[in-house]
Amino acid sequence: MATTGKIHIGIGGWVFEPWRGVFYPDGLPQKRELEYAASKLTSIEINGTYYGSQKPESFARWREETPEDFVFALKGSRFCTNRRVLAEAGPSVEKFLTSGLTELGHKLGPINWQFMPTKPFDPADFEAFLKLLPKELDGVRLRHAVEVRHGSFRSPDFVALLREYGVAAITSADSDYTQIADVTAPFVYARIMGTQEAEPKGYPESGLERWATAARRWAEGHVPEGLETVGPPAKVEPRDVFLYVISGAKLRNPAAAMELIALTEA
Repeated sequence: MATTGKIHIGIGGWVFEPWRGVFYPDGLPQKRELEYAASKLTSIEINGTYYGSQKPESFARWREETPEDFVFALKGSRFCTNRRVLAEAGPSVEKFLTSGLTELGHKLGPINWQFMPTKPFDPADFEAFLKLLPKELDGVRLRHAVEVRHGSFRSPDFVALLREYGVAAITSADSDYTQIADVTAPFVYARIMGTQEAEPKGYPESGLERWATAARRWAEGHVPEGLETVGPPAKVEPRDVFLYVISGAKLRNPAAAMELIALTEA
């Protein structure tokens, strides 16, 4: 019986011109940037799926260009979440899920369903949305996480609802976004947004140590100290962790992610 889950650490996307010559070696062809990024990181959150659909061939190519144990998280389509009545999102959710993402196979990690800061918590309507999220498609496991940003979601009722459906509450950290660090699923999804351009590794050493310790604590089944929860504690059991260095000083995010991988694997 494993005593700790697997920790996946990465960044948002892999195409960012300022990374060329800083993260990517000079002269590296753009078509090889994913291959290179995947050799240095253990996961990437794909943001482009939030704005528009991707072709099945693209998902298949990304699967082939990355190591066997690499994992992609995907942002769910904005057409599913940016709506007044979530119960009416069924056709949009189905369109997104059948767009070819299962071509990633076992490299498909959690799907991040991100909501606008103006979207408040309506228990009945939000549950209707959760009911639209299948746990499997084409023989591929689907894991769902929600990133909510309205303060009304800081409710024990919201935490209980996510636990009922096995959906993760995404922990937003080092930002002004609403923080709900309760563990609500068999995995943990965190997005840390505090990198600073003046720090070569994105965070000072103390910050990197803090998040490496947090990742290990999550993997063991605990909620790390210093994070805000709103519901009763979850059962302590090993959980896989998906941690992404997002926003902040984007130029430094790959360096921070690589340092966190080194610290958690030491």
